[in-house]
Amino acid sequence: MDTNGRNVKSIKNQTTNAHERVKDYLSDAEMKVLLKASKKTRYPKRNYILLLMIYRHGLRVSEAVNLKLSDVNLKESRVWINRLKNGLSVEHPISGDELRSIKRYLTSRKDNLPWLFVNERGLPLTRQAVNYIISTVGKEAKLENVHPHTLRHSCGFYLANKGYDLRLIQDYLGHRDPKHTAHYTRVVSKRFEKLWV
Repeated sequence: MDTNGRNVKSIKNQTTNAHERVKDYLSDAEMKVLLKASKKTRYPKRNYILLLMIYRHGLRVSEAVNLKLSDVNLKESRVWINRLKNGLSVEHPISGDELRSIKRYLTSRKDNLPWLFVNERGLPLTRQAVNYIISTVGKEAKLENVHPHTLRHSCGFYLANKGYDLRLIQDYLGHRDPKHTAHYTRVVSKRFEKLWV
């Protein structure tokens, strides 16, 4: 015990295990369940593509709400990701199913607003609105503790599980510091696969 009455041993254990986290991502199967649940919401086309793009491009919630129509090139199937937090801004390809979903969503809109994701009042979605949408869809999908950053982490773990190297994942997620990316490859199950064969 130290002079403040705290147990020194327990403080030491907290520090030792500080790098360990609870599972903070969704598996590929869980993501499919979440995306399916988004189609049962009040704005299914918008909410589906919102969740899909946060996941596929590893977006932070602020990056998602700041996306503009001009960032999406439908002809070339590309999206410009303007990374925040001093991240590396990059252009990502848009896959076929994602492109079709974006087009379906845009066809359903009756406005000329510059943002990709808007609410019913014609304003850009707020961080709070995205948090609420994802939390609500997570509950509908019977998945615990789902928030926007869960989807960003899920993107990193998906890429790591596919065996992509650390540098590629780092660039894709816009990390300046590789230690942020190392978290994904450190706990990825795939690298333990052949240990007992």
